[in-house]
Amino acid sequence: MKRTAIAAMCCLAMAAMLSSCSGKKNSEENVNTPVEEEVIDINSPSVAEQVAQLPAEPVFDIVTNLGTISVKLYSDTPKHRENFAKLALSGFYNNILFHRVINNFMIQAGDPYTKDESKVAQYGTGGPGYQIPAEFVAEHKHIKGALAAARKGDSANPLKESSGSQFYLVQSEAACAQLDGQYTVFGETVEGIDVIDKIAAVETGARDLPINKVIIKSVTLNENLSK
Repeated sequence: MKRTAIAAMCCLAMAAMLSSCSGKKNSEENVNTPVEEEVIDINSPSVAEQVAQLPAEPVFDIVTNLGTISVKLYSDTPKHRENFAKLALSGFYNNILFHRVINNFMIQAGDPYTKDESKVAQYGTGGPGYQIPAEFVAEHKHIKGALAAARKGDSANPLKESSGSQFYLVQSEAACAQLDGQYTVFGETVEGIDVIDKIAAVETGARDLPINKVIIKSVTLNENLSK
């Protein structure tokens, strides 16, 4: 995708779905292939209860081996807010990698296949087995640090539905501006912009996969910043 249409956003296989943004690059990913062995019961009573008790715009800490990025989820994109919260609170994102990193563009993660090194060829195509209806809000732009959902390309996904789990964080507002109104932006970084830059600067190889793993250790609720 690097410098090419990310026609398949959200994913490594860009054409499949990027979960990321791509200017000339798209933000598509083949995120809908269910990864059954990785699926956690995000609809369990305990997780549902926790989500129900969250503030309108909760803040979650994405803890990585290169630092912590704190993201606020928007209240006016409720489907994406609830889904991300469920996945985070159920531990779905624990030990998942940033599998697509493009400096001066964005960094993408959320594929459960990345927990298994034997599935490198499938990185960017995994997900929980469902998509989320688009929730475009004109006020939510691809600003630096914006949190957005990856998705399959338009030809396979004319409704622009989002990936069930893959997401990307904007590093370059200018490069990602063309994605406004094309991919759902459902949150923004409130702390840790420097960590996004640090991750974006790592050396990458084939399909924009970091040479040295960038791991999401956990995604947890930040009670001090949530409101």
